[in-house]
Amino acid sequence: MKDQTLSDANAGKFIDPALTAKGEPRATVALSDPQTLWFNTGTLCNIECANCYIESSPSNDALVYITEAEMAGYLDQLEARAWGVREIGFTGGEPFMNPEMVAMAGTALARGYEVLILTNAMRPMMRKRVQAGIGELQAQYGDKLTFRISLDHWSRVHHDAERGQGSYDATLDGMRWLRDAGVHMAVAGRIVWAESEAEARAGFARLFAEEGFAIDAESPAETVLFPEMDVKVEVPEITTACWDILGKSPKEVMCASSRMVVKRKGAGRLSVLACTLLPYEPEFELGETLAEAERPVALNHPHCAKFCVLGGASCSG
Repeated sequence: MKDQTLSDANAGKFIDPALTAKGEPRATVALSDPQTLWFNTGTLCNIECANCYIESSPSNDALVYITEAEMAGYLDQLEARAWGVREIGFTGGEPFMNPEMVAMAGTALARGYEVLILTNAMRPMMRKRVQAGIGELQAQYGDKLTFRISLDHWSRVHHDAERGQGSYDATLDGMRWLRDAGVHMAVAGRIVWAESEAEARAGFARLFAEEGFAIDAESPAETVLFPEMDVKVEVPEITTACWDILGKSPKEVMCASSRMVVKRKGAGRLSVLACTLLPYEPEFELGETLAEAERPVALNHPHCAKFCVLGGASCSG
């Protein structure tokens, strides 16, 4: 069923995967250059944010923990299909809630992939056993391992408004530990407050300098600033003519270069999704295997337009 939270402003839109509300051919995106295979480690999280696109929380287990063995099976498929992927990404929920997170990262690194872990760097990551595992991975693989820290804003007040009082200080404590352990870091923030992107980057630059974090605030890969994802805001549908009008290529859109593997509660099988941002939309579920997931994706959701095509955002570096 299509997301029922779509506003009246988008009424009649994003229904037919082939045609827009005006009857124009809807844009599709082929998997033209696969670079990242994502694994959602589970939707459980140690905190509950005000605007979490995947609704992660301490009680949401709609997506359950993936195991190291299950992940390794998809790495086998990657090699059999010769996708040429360079990076394995892990997202959640909070990935370090999954007891096999360190083992999964180690397996992917040992197979020659770069690894990107999206984390809030709070208590689940700061457990002694987890810290020891991270330290071993960093010592063996160095900068092939990257942690992208969810730091919504450079200021405590805005970050805590989104993630809860005390979360800013807890995240900075985690980042300081990663800094001292020599772990390569990036940051993911949001552009939702009354400031320009330039002002946001300047704020992050000041923070990184003060803390001695080796993160480039001007780099879109190291400091990723995401637009807010609100399905209630009116957005245009993307037609095949839009590529030329916007001066963009389908190859620039995230689903041209990535797929995500999830394990739904009670499903008894894993699924491959077209997009990390749409874990609950059935039409973006492509099948159980990577072979099934090679088919093109119709841009039939507001996030496709606002976040990826018009916003130009990407979950990978």
